[in-house]
Amino acid sequence: MSGVDLRICHLYPDLLNLYGDRGNLMTLAGRARWRGVEVRIDERGLREPLRPDEHDLYFIGGGEDRQQRLAADDLRGVKGPALKDAAASGAVVLAVCGGYQLLGHYYRPSEGEDLVGLGLLDLITEHPGPAVPRLIGNIVIRAPLLGGVTLVGFENHGGRTHLGPGARSLGEVVSGFGNNGVDRTEGAVAGHVYGTYLHGPLLPKNPRFADHLISAALRRRHGDARVEKDHDAGHQAREGHVGGAHLSGGHHARHASRRADDDQSEGQGE
Repeated sequence: MSGVDLRICHLYPDLLNLYGDRGNLMTLAGRARWRGVEVRIDERGLREPLRPDEHDLYFIGGGEDRQQRLAADDLRGVKGPALKDAAASGAVVLAVCGGYQLLGHYYRPSEGEDLVGLGLLDLITEHPGPAVPRLIGNIVIRAPLLGGVTLVGFENHGGRTHLGPGARSLGEVVSGFGNNGVDRTEGAVAGHVYGTYLHGPLLPKNPRFADHLISAALRRRHGDARVEKDHDAGHQAREGHVGGAHLSGGHHARHASRRADDDQSEGQGE
């Protein structure tokens, strides 16, 4: 795919990066590069503005309540208008767990004031309180947008998310809890905006979904360019050998991702 490039933006890498979320970026970069696509990954933290025409794909990870609150204020006040414009023009947005909640209308934590979201997804999230068990465990869903293929991951969230009519679920829960543990939905999709509770990280475990996102992101500036099926790349992704990513922009050499085992017992976030 000579002359084709993919520009990715990682939002709040220091604040929202639980459960190895950075692995999603490594997978996107690796699988695109295996097909000859040049990849650039920029990072944007607090108080760093966005340009709506600069990136093809935006990623937001998960975090606890304190980190979510910091990100929510900045997302709404600093980055929100540009991110909305980018999504409206065809850019892909992928948000996991805490980031997913912030794309809705609001997140109501177990304590404190509501976190007003960006409203890119028609949903609300409410935490039922510290006395109610969190939704934790392995999860399997069936995703219609991928032809019914199954996606797998790990979920750990206290918030219960309910979709409005303007969003459809990413998939139907086969095993696990999903958005709220009741209606068997998981995640949300509106246009090229995707939200999910699947950690793992998500994309190394689900390379077909990664390829779907890459193809959608490339179409923004490169028309019909898309990622063709690549058996060697798929095998490498399943084995966990994903390509590294060149980081540029606001921050370099971020902290390593925290281990999932350490995070399960922390706080009442997400």
